[in-house]
Amino acid sequence: MENLSLIIEALLFSSSRPLNEKEIISAFENKNPPSSIEIKEALASIKDKYADNSIELVKVASGYRLRIKQEYSSWVAKLWEAKPQKYSRALLETLALIAYKQPITRGEIEEVRGVSVSSQIIRTLLDRSWIKIVGHRDVPGKPALFSTTKDFLDDLNLSKLSDLPDLPEIQNIPEEAQIPLLNEASADNSK
Repeated sequence: MENLSLIIEALLFSSSRPLNEKEIISAFENKNPPSSIEIKEALASIKDKYADNSIELVKVASGYRLRIKQEYSSWVAKLWEAKPQKYSRALLETLALIAYKQPITRGEIEEVRGVSVSSQIIRTLLDRSWIKIVGHRDVPGKPALFSTTKDFLDDLNLSKLSDLPDLPEIQNIPEEAQIPLLNEASADNSK
């Protein structure tokens, strides 16, 4: 299809969330839908098109999205009136434990952190769709097992959990550099 790249580009620009190949194909409503190979070639063409631009095509857990390149985010952020939400150290520690040790119970999080986990922290992470309950541990009380979601990966522009930095890398990041990573992701998701 001659203008497939342009069609996919328009779909990506108009979507408020990442699109996967199946969703792209569904836009053609059985009117000679492109093959998976044609879609991959068109996506590669779009990626090449924006190589020397302020926009880039990225693959995240839920599919593909067009976004502003990181080096231009400080200028774009000035356009947003609301400041990105600040997350407490306790919330970030809880999220990190869930991301790296999933599935994990609240009790296991409390054991590692050495303090109780506020219900508000769990509620915030659930409301943000960064975590979900994936089951219950077969012990007395049947505590919920928490795991991260595709939204968590999408908001951090990751394709899979293995894209998370190794734990020793995280320990070497200064505290003030850790919080903006999540704040930028939340600003990116507020579009």
